[in-house]
Amino acid sequence: MNFLRSVVFMVWLYGLIVLVGVLGTPFIFISDRMAMRAVRFWAQMVLFGLRLICGVKVEFRGLEHRPEGAALIAGKHLSMLDTIAPFVVLDNPCFVLKKELTYLPFFGWYIWRTKMIPIRRADAAKALKAMVIDARDRLAHGRQILIFAEGTRSEVGADPEYKPGVAALYRDLETPCHLLATNSGQCWPAHGITRKPGTVVFEFLPPVPAGLKRGEFMSEIKTRIEAASNALIAENGKR
Repeated sequence: MNFLRSVVFMVWLYGLIVLVGVLGTPFIFISDRMAMRAVRFWAQMVLFGLRLICGVKVEFRGLEHRPEGAALIAGKHLSMLDTIAPFVVLDNPCFVLKKELTYLPFFGWYIWRTKMIPIRRADAAKALKAMVIDARDRLAHGRQILIFAEGTRSEVGADPEYKPGVAALYRDLETPCHLLATNSGQCWPAHGITRKPGTVVFEFLPPVPAGLKRGEFMSEIKTRIEAASNALIAENGKR
């Protein structure tokens, strides 16, 4: 039954991409704010379908720690859902994402118009430098920059490897780093199409203050994000 529901949800998900992509195209030519509203509507409808079809509820916690205005956020990445849900709860999010996504129909148009930060991972140091320049610009415009510390989706329970990109942003932007934990991979796995009923929680944690040394910073965010995410995973497993 879960598999059948998951197939129906995939039709819902990609149908929404086409529908909003086509009907929302005029917003792309009006302003970035209007384009963001179209993306936010799409995200809300995805979460609605996820709950209705697959029995997956999405909950947000720690909203007292949710940044408003310019901010840097380091998040746990277990699922595609991690790139969707923040649009519902953040005012003006800006994702650091792989450049290949900009070549996709609809996705690429909105990525461009909403001024996300695409990077080409193969460019290594060059990509880091370009990312910092773009991030500084987005921060100046009051955006919440969300970077996934592991760089890509990981399986629940996998040994996490935090990449240097988040440390580069933290150092060069000279700003506190907010943290976002989740258990999303339990209900929407990193790979495959099966969606499992349950509660996905996205939890904002108190920010790490600016000015820490690189090693101390990386250790701090990894310890706190992993501890909070593992607690959410354990909690969902008991339900």
